[in-house]
Amino acid sequence: MNIENLTVDVVIPVYRPKEEFSELIRNLERQNRKIQHIYLMHTLDGQKLPDIVEEYDNIVVEDILPEEFDHGGTRDSAIQKSNADIVVCMTQDALPVDEYLINELIRPLENEKIVVSYARQIPKKNCSLIECYTRRFNYPETSRIKSKKNISELGIKTYFCSNVCAAYNKKKYLELGGFEKRTIFSEDMIFAAGCIKNGYCVSYTAEAKVAHSHNYSGLQQFKRNFDLAVSQAQHPLIFQNIRSESEGIRMVKDTAVFLLKSKKPWLLVSLIVQSGAKYMGYLMGKNYDRFPMWLVYRCTSNPRYWNRR
Repeated sequence: MNIENLTVDVVIPVYRPKEEFSELIRNLERQNRKIQHIYLMHTLDGQKLPDIVEEYDNIVVEDILPEEFDHGGTRDSAIQKSNADIVVCMTQDALPVDEYLINELIRPLENEKIVVSYARQIPKKNCSLIECYTRRFNYPETSRIKSKKNISELGIKTYFCSNVCAAYNKKKYLELGGFEKRTIFSEDMIFAAGCIKNGYCVSYTAEAKVAHSHNYSGLQQFKRNFDLAVSQAQHPLIFQNIRSESEGIRMVKDTAVFLLKSKKPWLLVSLIVQSGAKYMGYLMGKNYDRFPMWLVYRCTSNPRYWNRR
């Protein structure tokens, strides 16, 4: 596959965008690799999109109702509309670090065994120290190609992929069935797992960089991990026999060592609280079908998903 001759589209779900959204659009339009179209899947809530959307004729806006949004289905709908060879999925709060993001991100797709390439996420300026280390742990400086042979070594990290910024070979995407059309979370990991199980590869491409991080509260961490575990529990054929919790434990240990070396031991309290919230959310999400629906609504960050069910 000759990357230089292939067209590229970008898909971004948008909901109540903040100021950084305009910066994202400008940075995409400045890329040294021309983007054919930017599809904005805009969830209506009475808030108008920023004026910058009107400045570029390659931006396509599709309005959707809040109850229609789905992490997998909404992105898939935009990809189906695209006629590009490669489709890049992004989130509205991910900012390209430089003008080479798209070019670097799609480069691994020259290898037709690689279906998806996802970018390195580096912390934003306001990122907490713990979250900075989490980004470094999950998104190291070295690129890597992942396939079936890595499962025994990496466990669930073999399937790790992030639609914060990821490029897809559209032809292969369609052949493999695309994203789950109704999923609470992890549409990217579920698709990546399907790629690997079908003999294809996933590229972690550290040369492609976006600034993206969150300073989540303990409750937000709990709800996020609850939804993550629900998505895994609903796909037992993919996740039931693969190592998962051990990777989280390793990250907590490594983060604790990092905080001690940074001479900020008081942050261990925050690490313990956040890690406990993550684990409780994950444990409850794994067993969500044992709980009454009123409790599930309290635990999830995506109540509309349960309304549709």
